[in-house]
Amino acid sequence: MPPKAKITKEMVIDAAFEVTRESGWENINARIVAQKLDCSTQPVMYHFATIDELRKAVYEKTDHAHTAYLMNITQEGIMLNIGLNYIRFAVEEPNLFRFLFQSGYAVENTLLEMINSEELIPIISLMQEAMNLNMEQTKEVFITLAMFVHGYASIMVNNSLKYDEKLISTSLERVYTGAILALKEETK
Repeated sequence: MPPKAKITKEMVIDAAFEVTRESGWENINARIVAQKLDCSTQPVMYHFATIDELRKAVYEKTDHAHTAYLMNITQEGIMLNIGLNYIRFAVEEPNLFRFLFQSGYAVENTLLEMINSEELIPIISLMQEAMNLNMEQTKEVFITLAMFVHGYASIMVNNSLKYDEKLISTSLERVYTGAILALKEETK
């Protein structure tokens, strides 16, 4: 008889990530993850004492996937690309988006806490370079854009608006330009 395949912690996380992607984070449980892995629930519970621990590990994987998705941009139009990618992620991966932003698993509890997180450093740095502003000013523009983009994405992920890239691009350009102009007006 061939030896049984060893189920690794990473395999359990990957399977739970797929469950989340397909049917939502609420459906992560030992039985469903084990079915994905074609094994008993024992390996799932061996690596994670509780389903909440597994969900936190999946949240982290989802957060990394989201950041990679956001950062898939060209140097031209960095701000527009990041905003569009954020919204596209919500449209293409609604269950992952809901898990990240509507499940209560976020480490940061507020936008102001999130803006100072380590995970946002690459995005804020790219923005700062593209806008030629200091870090504090960049964060102010980011907050304005984040609220706008998150609102668009949330409306779309909840099926209240269809994705229209031209409309969204135009709106994002206006918000971005307006935020920078307002900031420059304030510092006169």
